[in-house]
Amino acid sequence: MLWLGVALLAVIFLPNLWVKWVMNAYGRDLEGMPGTGGELANHLVERFGLSGVEVEETNLGDHYDPIAKRVRLSEANFRGRSLTAVAVAAHEVGHAMQDHQQDARLRWRTKLLPLADVVARVGAAIIWAAPIIGLVTKHPVPFFALALLGLSGLIMRMLVHLLTLPIEWDASFGKALPVLQAGDYIGKGQQGVVRRILTAAALTYVAAALADVLNLLRWGALIFRR
Repeated sequence: MLWLGVALLAVIFLPNLWVKWVMNAYGRDLEGMPGTGGELANHLVERFGLSGVEVEETNLGDHYDPIAKRVRLSEANFRGRSLTAVAVAAHEVGHAMQDHQQDARLRWRTKLLPLADVVARVGAAIIWAAPIIGLVTKHPVPFFALALLGLSGLIMRMLVHLLTLPIEWDASFGKALPVLQAGDYIGKGQQGVVRRILTAAALTYVAAALADVLNLLRWGALIFRR
């Protein structure tokens, strides 16, 4: 059982640690890099005629907001001249390209992800409230019913995160990498590293889904131990 637990924790934590390691490992500014991540993003937006899309710095993490039409980059990637900055900027512009092409998968994620986050937060609140309600009613049915309802919120968010993988993969390898290669924005010797960074960018939501798995296991153990 101990080895099973260790293996399970490794499966959950290692992808997230690997994503962070890759992003940090190639986050140093390089001499000879012609521009910052923000400058590259602005250039690509203009080059591909992504009308209405703007690039801005954020402290909320790298992402593309399809509602506001904003490519948002962290300070390190907006101002940096590293391979991570270049790859992440191209990845987020890849999402803007999906939006411009009216990709149905991106539209569905835009609708579902905020809803899934709200449902997960409500679910967590229900799980916290379930023991109190169980004590008040002095009956096990309300507790387990509420607890399972709360867990369903976490399950929904986990599934939405997993379903975003094809969208993320396309932004990295269907959009960003071909653009970077065709435009000679990266050297041939840098392509292997950029592939690694783009893989990490695509797996960000998978890491988030695995974090939800850990929450599910934790809450499930507390609920069914009763």
